[in-house]
Amino acid sequence: MGAKNIPNDSSLRKCASGKISREKLNVCISIAEKNATSGLTWLSVIASTSPFIGLFGTVVSILETFSQLGNSANSSLGVIAPAISEALVATGAGIFVAIPAYTFNLLIKRKAYELMSVIERQADVLVALKKDDEI
Repeated sequence: MGAKNIPNDSSLRKCASGKISREKLNVCISIAEKNATSGLTWLSVIASTSPFIGLFGTVVSILETFSQLGNSANSSLGVIAPAISEALVATGAGIFVAIPAYTFNLLIKRKAYELMSVIERQADVLVALKKDDEI
């Protein structure tokens, strides 16, 4: 009875074939969790490091600007402002990358958590159905 009621798209479908055991289901749950969360590490790394990479670009550009100013006799605001503006583009780019990466990381992580909750409940149902079949 147990395997007949499991939807075709269930992550535990292959576990339902043959003898059902809690250990076998736990292995399938672990595999499903790995599949559901693959790529989240890289998304998290991108979200957390891109502002720092942008800031590094800003610092390098500002240092270059100050170096050029030191070597130049003309150090008016008209020379400094465009260089600083260009340097701040790096920070903006880092933040521009970080915000969507962080947002999608949280959304996907939440969906993976919800998926794992459903899969764990499916496993509980399979174990309960197995116990009912044994009685």
